[in-house]
Amino acid sequence: MNIYNTIKAAVTTRQAAEHFGLAVDKHGMARCPFHEDHQPSLKLDQRYYCFGCHETGDVIDFTARLHGISNRAAAEKLAEIFGEFPRPPTQPHIPKSDAELFREKEQFCIRALWDYLRLLRGWKLRYAPESPEDSYDDRFVEACQMESVIDHLIDEMRDENPIRRMQTVEILERNNLIYDLRDYVSRKRKEETQNGSDEST
Repeated sequence: MNIYNTIKAAVTTRQAAEHFGLAVDKHGMARCPFHEDHQPSLKLDQRYYCFGCHETGDVIDFTARLHGISNRAAAEKLAEIFGEFPRPPTQPHIPKSDAELFREKEQFCIRALWDYLRLLRGWKLRYAPESPEDSYDDRFVEACQMESVIDHLIDEMRDENPIRRMQTVEILERNNLIYDLRDYVSRKRKEETQNGSDEST
């Protein structure tokens, strides 16, 4: 059994998605990271399928698409995360270059920023006051304050100058800022999913 089949047999797409920070409800549904998804439309189990953008595939396809890497790199990434799998003897492990490591950090930062921006935009619409007399919801206030900041950071990450992008990544990684942001977004999405379930019961 090759590394692809070994990983697909050992790791479900749902397990990988949850590891990468997606909030998955008890029905195996999550907001799709591949399009602007305001309601959970991504079904996760052994494979994944989005009812909105129709993206589908296995755990390796999902990881490759999520991180913007090749299927081979995705398989190796999953092997490192979920356990050691035997490597084909003709393909020994090759240490990643500094450029590859930076690219992974860059993709992680971009994805975390976009996830937060989607959350903010959803809050700005969902929790906007309906009349001048209404008090402001904390989530609406946060969205108004932070949307332009995150927009600016995403623009910095898209800059053609690699030095500018590298400096932005260094700022985001300082004091684990970007990792805390990812965890914050994941926690807030889980809270909203739980609140939605409570309201429907």
